Amino acid sequence: MSIVKINALTVPVEQREVLEKRFASRAGTVEGSDGFEWFELLRPVEGTDQYLVYTRWRSEEDFQAWMEGPMKAAHQGGGDSSGGDRPKPAASGSSVWSFEVVQQAAPKQA
Repeated sequence: MSIVKINALTVPVEQREVLEKRFASRAGTVEGSDGFEWFELLRPVEGTDQYLVYTRWRSEEDFQAWMEGPMKAAHQGGGDSSGGDRPKPAASGSSVWSFEVVQQAAPKQA
């Protein structure tokens, strides 16, 4: 079965809009990756200042290939030779949680 990676990002209230806009502008960058199955950006409602970035992958190997290829390039400027400064991170902290999917369910068809 699939694996799930959740990146828990600590985001100060004043940076929430910045973070959401950055994720909106990245739309499509992971979707074409081999083994990619799902993405969600989860905004906290109450009790925490952590956003959760949920991705599901066919395998750990597929996730690692994305991390070492497209994701690494995107976070290093993607080969942009303009020499411009990278924007300040919107998150003040981050930790990645890893899970294996052992059970799953979908809505019943009518």
